[in-house]
Amino acid sequence: MIASVLIANRGEIARRIIRTARELGVRTIAVYSEADAEAPFVMEADVAILIGPAPARESYLVPEKILTAARQTGAEAIHPGYGFLSENADFAQAVIDAGLVWIGPPPSAIRAMGLKDAAKKVMIAAGVPTTPGYLGEDQSVERLAAEAGKIGFPVLIKAVAGGGGKGMRKVDKAEDFAAMLASCQREASASFGDDRVLLEKYVTRPRHIEVQVFGDTHGNVVHLFERDCSLQRRHQKVIEEAPAPGMDEATRAAVCGAAVKAAQAVGYVGAGTVEFIADASEGLRADRIWFMEMNTRLQVEHPVTEMVTGQDLVEWQLLVASGEPLPLAQEEITLDGWAMEARLYAENPATGFLPSTGPLTHFRLPEGDVRVDSAVEEGGEVTPFYDPMIAKLIAHGVDREDAAARLAEACRLVEVWPVKTNAAFLAKCAGHPDFVEGAVDTGFIEARLEELTDRAFTDAPTLAAIGQRLEAFMEADQPRADVWASAPSRLLGFRMNAPRAAMDLPMSVDGKAVPLRVALAGGSGDDWSWDITVEDGRPLDDVDLLPSTFGSDPLYVFEGGDVREFDFAPKVGAAHVAASDGAILSPMPGKIVSVAVEAGQTVTKGQTLLTLEAMKMEHALAAPFDGVVAELSAVAGGQVSEGVVLAKLEPVA
Repeated sequence: MIASVLIANRGEIARRIIRTARELGVRTIAVYSEADAEAPFVMEADVAILIGPAPARESYLVPEKILTAARQTGAEAIHPGYGFLSENADFAQAVIDAGLVWIGPPPSAIRAMGLKDAAKKVMIAAGVPTTPGYLGEDQSVERLAAEAGKIGFPVLIKAVAGGGGKGMRKVDKAEDFAAMLASCQREASASFGDDRVLLEKYVTRPRHIEVQVFGDTHGNVVHLFERDCSLQRRHQKVIEEAPAPGMDEATRAAVCGAAVKAAQAVGYVGAGTVEFIADASEGLRADRIWFMEMNTRLQVEHPVTEMVTGQDLVEWQLLVASGEPLPLAQEEITLDGWAMEARLYAENPATGFLPSTGPLTHFRLPEGDVRVDSAVEEGGEVTPFYDPMIAKLIAHGVDREDAAARLAEACRLVEVWPVKTNAAFLAKCAGHPDFVEGAVDTGFIEARLEELTDRAFTDAPTLAAIGQRLEAFMEADQPRADVWASAPSRLLGFRMNAPRAAMDLPMSVDGKAVPLRVALAGGSGDDWSWDITVEDGRPLDDVDLLPSTFGSDPLYVFEGGDVREFDFAPKVGAAHVAASDGAILSPMPGKIVSVAVEAGQTVTKGQTLLTLEAMKMEHALAAPFDGVVAELSAVAGGQVSEGVVLAKLEPVA
């Protein structure tokens, strides 16, 4: 067995590798950037070494720094995790040339599968079915547009070196093709250093099916069954599960067999995932599932495979890298129950899923019957330098319905503040009747986006929280003999020679003013009662009183994975101001990659004004209403901080 391993990665995958390595008695070495100096994975490793500043291109993406760290710490092997350099064939070769053990597939296999166009050609030669499209060398806009027209819209533009949903765009009509291509190429160049693309026919009812494969140095290749990763948003996986719903044994045998054939075609060693796109318009059928790409590394969603097979895939990686044969033969690998994984991101669904950064003042994840792989802990910080995924929640059940119920409940129990997360969104996805019934394809979320991101007052805890503050206000002081010296609440709505009137009290929810009305319902002397209504007239009843003071610090209520801020001395937040006065603010620190308008230009609501790159993704900032660009301070290539005014619109007269 390998004696020591340097983990060329960070966050939850680094912690995951450390956990298994410790169980096997393997010494662990972490490398970290300045931004990660106090991260949990750094504290948990046996040895940790600083390799550079916060930006990944100056630390985690510099092979020489990682190899130097390996030499300084006496590492025997390097585990790349996923992302960063995990699928970089040149880095893998450099590790081997340095006399170290590379915990991954041979560089030749990475090269064969690393570029989507080359990989498809290899698969065609191996007899693995592939989706129709364009894989040509001519990358001119004219040629690509012409090929897209031949394929027929909608088409999918994909970076040949892409992965993780980056460098991918769906184009619905010809007139949008050039702009989408340019955006895709920019993102691909920034993420992978390669702006080449391929085109594929867009399947209108697609399912994303992938197969976990494993090979060893003795010529053995097995599969550990399939996963379904169809629940996606903008081509990024949201919830993954194993096995795939609706997969019959004949189709499973065909797709898993094709995955093994694909791995054998490139002499694969270690953990890998062969991804397929399925046309689910008539259910899953072997003749409607096509090879899409192969990820030559461990996947983010590998825990669901571990849960249903009972195997530790990181342990398998370490064993194979040590020269040992696979722990099990194909016939010994079995399925047990159902597993689902949700990716918890530091992002705000209410603002179009923009990433959220800042300190983790309050951070609570569920405990008990769910597995939690977390990158951060309470007291830490989410920075703008890396991917916004902060944890994974994995539930295992006896069947799919049981697993979905467990996952939804786990997501509801997430409590994070002040950083925003997608926990409530995940809970609604996992608990949605259509999802539970298995009616899922890659368009599931977009078709139900408004429903899945709705933040209306729906649960009793939220209403009770408001009510307890108000009831405490009404009952704040003991009555005095002199009514004029009584607490203000005793004179609520008081009018000379007339019945008491209803009173509108100030309140804001998440920085937005919300009407709140309190009216005297009846009573006499010291025994008064009030009717309290909020927003749309719904009453607040059966409230349990807790000591509180109206008008004190904001009240934070965790509800179904979300957090609501109730302020009884309301302040309108910057985002609300921006929506009303036309100020376009930078939602987070980042780099302006393009500016699509000029000062004085007339724009329409929803039109893209500029594009910001942050957390490894591009974010388009759009016009909140029809207007004229009165001010424009954003400059392409410029770095901006959070909250900076980038442009300002004035309404069209």
